[in-house]
Amino acid sequence: MRVYLDYAASTPVDPEVLKAMMPYFSEKYGNAGAMHAYGQEAQSAIDRARQKIAEFFGCGFNEIIFTGSATESNNLAIRGVLEYVRGWTPHIITSVIEHKSVLETCRDIEREGAEVTYLPVNKDGFVQPEDVKRALKPNTILVSIIHVNNEIGTIQPIFEISRVVRNSKSNIQYTTYNIPVLHTDAAQALNYIDCKIENLGVDMLTFSGQKIYGPKGIGGLYIKRGTSIEAIITGGHQEGGLRSGTENVPYIVGLLKAIEIASAMRKKETLRITELRDYFIDEVLSKVKNSELNGSRENRVANNANFLFRGISANNLLIALDQEGVAASSGSTCTIKTVTPSEVLMALGRTEEEAKQSIRFTLGRGTTKKDIDYAVSILSKIIS
Repeated sequence: MRVYLDYAASTPVDPEVLKAMMPYFSEKYGNAGAMHAYGQEAQSAIDRARQKIAEFFGCGFNEIIFTGSATESNNLAIRGVLEYVRGWTPHIITSVIEHKSVLETCRDIEREGAEVTYLPVNKDGFVQPEDVKRALKPNTILVSIIHVNNEIGTIQPIFEISRVVRNSKSNIQYTTYNIPVLHTDAAQALNYIDCKIENLGVDMLTFSGQKIYGPKGIGGLYIKRGTSIEAIITGGHQEGGLRSGTENVPYIVGLLKAIEIASAMRKKETLRITELRDYFIDEVLSKVKNSELNGSRENRVANNANFLFRGISANNLLIALDQEGVAASSGSTCTIKTVTPSEVLMALGRTEEEAKQSIRFTLGRGTTKKDIDYAVSILSKIIS
């Protein structure tokens, strides 16, 4: 039996998504920048996707920018704002539990002379809005807080943080820049959470195709009109001049279809997955020796369950699970091949040793109760 419990790392492409994409690989292959009918056919597909995705987020047509990944979107959000205010020492606020594409970018710009504040989280993995307020400075240009953590699934209080940031704008010295800007990485949120911009209050929002049963290699960034940002990839001025390069039409079409399906399925699927996830947590904690849950039991995304298995190396356990057909991960897949322990788990107060004994399981559309029962039985057998 094979059981896939690593949906936070990647999801299979939905058959309807693949069907929507296929004509744009061979039949409708024009470059959207061309004036002829082939090009205009491609441009029409991009325009439709941009409009429909804008409606999904409740924003304007020109506020959606297509990128190559969530990592690129995060880099554009951070470096783009930094580029806009070049000429004085900027300050950025983020958290210690961000995705690596945010943390590593912030560390890079620190070496380039910027100032970065890394906010702590409480034992359940939450950023406190009061900490954001205390960290704000006259030269704060950007606040970037992840919406749903990719390792422990905690859902951050983005709207409460947005109120803190909005209230600070009138007190900031550089008001002509319309800063600070609030950005959130919502790549793990779209399947299970309503991400309407009005419900979040953000200026920028990152999303991705591969987390929502769309293709890998496509992402997007919502950028509120009037946001202080410059391009970090220059060339042919595509995507409103903010992301040059020939548009990936089939993947953009696939991203739209994936978002449409996720939107239609969200309420029903969230209930189903939450019930399975809670059952999984109860079964593991009651039947698997030396197991503990990492992160909040209540306020976490529907499909995430992260466990500490005391005394067991996560890497050894993952290999043993894989040999029995169960796929999971020991944290963010972007860092799985490194030897460093999870920064996210250590931020919760776990020791380095405990972080190296923790495993993330994430459920998805293909997960059944039979899968969960099999995974628990295998876990119990291996650890015993």
